[in-house]
Amino acid sequence: MSRDLRPPVDILHYEIVQEQASALGRMGRTLEQALAELRAFDATHARPEIPASLQPARRKLVMAAGQALWMFVVQREATGLRDSRHIMRTYNVPAEVQLCMGLAPSTDVGKLRS
Repeated sequence: MSRDLRPPVDILHYEIVQEQASALGRMGRTLEQALAELRAFDATHARPEIPASLQPARRKLVMAAGQALWMFVVQREATGLRDSRHIMRTYNVPAEVQLCMGLAPSTDVGKLRS
């Protein structure tokens, strides 16, 4: 039976860094998926002439991608990676998604009164 001779604080630090890396990977994959869904939608529907009936569906995809981007940026910043320009270039994040980053979905006030 081998015994780990590292101090407990080093072992804990290693575990924390490992979990941070895992979380970054999950967040990155979530962002990739959200952007892929938006791009697939755009590829199947001519822009800028998206019918009014499809605009809410597209807006939902943009907002989902914005939320995924926000979660990824926050996770990166929590690990000390502060420059998000790299994400925007690497993932080719559209400007409209960047503008939605961090926005909470609006709630229908009429539903709240019921």
